[in-house]
Amino acid sequence: MRQRRSEETVQRLLDTALVAFTEGDFTLRGVTTRSGVSVGSLYHHFGSFDGLAAALYSECMALLLDALIDALERTRTPRTGVRAIVRAYLAFTRTSPARARFIHAAPNTAGHAAAIAERKAPQIDRLVAWLRPHIAAGTVADLPIPLIEMLLIGPLAEVTRRWLAGVPGIDLAEAARVLPEPIWRSLQAGY
Repeated sequence: MRQRRSEETVQRLLDTALVAFTEGDFTLRGVTTRSGVSVGSLYHHFGSFDGLAAALYSECMALLLDALIDALERTRTPRTGVRAIVRAYLAFTRTSPARARFIHAAPNTAGHAAAIAERKAPQIDRLVAWLRPHIAAGTVADLPIPLIEMLLIGPLAEVTRRWLAGVPGIDLAEAARVLPEPIWRSLQAGY
């Protein structure tokens, strides 16, 4: 019973923090006032306000990575995998703009990089496991994984940042249609 209440408090703080961030009041007072949770309880669960920000970032990133993994693992070829990732990433942005905005803003998470990386590791391992046979087969360029990530996710992150900022001319549906092929070409072996 106590553990369930604790989990509910943690989730309420995370949900409220996202709302506070969206409404431009991502502060300790903004979150605690909106949630009705005491500062002491927030510190008990997250260690600090920065710890709350890191936990919210991790939660948002986990949801994005789950969407990418789900889309990717239903494909067989690297080309269809790239198409699936592009569409899933941009669909996540369209359907979860607050979470996408938080991921791309990443406020106050610098001191928690190791914990964030540790939480992401199992999902990243699944993405890499899907990719490795294609690298071994010579269909995907044999580059360090971080560079593959930059070629694959970099364009999507930039489109997302601009769309979230309201830059004119950024259309997620158009990006989902146009970007898969150039991104795939950048990852092809021998390109």
